[in-house]
Amino acid sequence: MLKGVVVRYAIDENECDDILQESFIRAFKSLDTYAGRGELGAWLRRVTINVAMENYRKKKRIQQLNHEVQIVYLQEERLNMEVLEQIHLEELLKKIRMLPEGQRVIFNLYAVEGYTHVEISGMLNISVGTSKSQYQRARKALIQLIEKESQDEERRWNYAK
Repeated sequence: MLKGVVVRYAIDENECDDILQESFIRAFKSLDTYAGRGELGAWLRRVTINVAMENYRKKKRIQQLNHEVQIVYLQEERLNMEVLEQIHLEELLKKIRMLPEGQRVIFNLYAVEGYTHVEISGMLNISVGTSKSQYQRARKALIQLIEKESQDEERRWNYAK
């Protein structure tokens, strides 16, 4: 279950394993803080997401990927479910991994994990507008990738006839 969470944030298998290992270490060290009021799995998931976000912020500082983003206020929409239904989960994960790191993280937090842009801005120390803008860019890029693949497949099908 936890690897399924981490795989959406990691850029490759090695980073995924590192985040997962750090999550388990952190969970074992702070097991005494688990109050037992909710499911242990939900608590472990929260610890894992926190570790993934720390990893992201650390990489962001190291690589200085702090690009200025124009604040664009667009109407918020979840990814078009009709488009999502056309592809398998594995294919969607591959496409999400193709997104630039900032877009990938924000897309996962908003569309998959269900955080608000206000919560995301606090987690990543960015403005709410930046979170919204990056989400919209990620959403648009995913739709373009899916549509391009669909068009390529249609061309191959027509060629085969």
